Amino acid sequence: MAEPKTQKTKVSVSAFIAAVDDDTRRKDAKAVDKMLREITGEKPAMWGPTIIGYGEYDGATGKWPRIGFSPRKANLVLYMMDGYENEPLMKKLGKHKTGRSCLYINKLADVDETVLHQLAAKSWKAMAKKYPE
Repeated sequence: MAEPKTQKTKVSVSAFIAAVDDDTRRKDAKAVDKMLREITGEKPAMWGPTIIGYGEYDGATGKWPRIGFSPRKANLVLYMMDGYENEPLMKKLGKHKTGRSCLYINKLADVDETVLHQLAAKSWKAMAKKYPE
């Protein structure tokens, strides 16, 4: 099996967030980082050049973060459990889009942060159950 291209690196998470160009995206990244640190109790690590991940698990294609996010130019992407599109909380979240395991948000002001926190906490627990340490 080939190693995934996205690997954990030694790059500083705080330096990466500080280097985010857009003020709103940088503030949102700091807020999401704080939220995910609280939920997971984990110190984040950079995965590849742009993903901030918390915890890790051994999946079918190698090691991956249990939960993570990336402050991309187009939007803020949260990498959470697969299959949450049928989650009732999604209707309460606010403006967003989804992909398989991706939650796309333009900015935190577009969503209910309490609901986002609940979704992230559910994702973290589901991943811990599915991939125990």
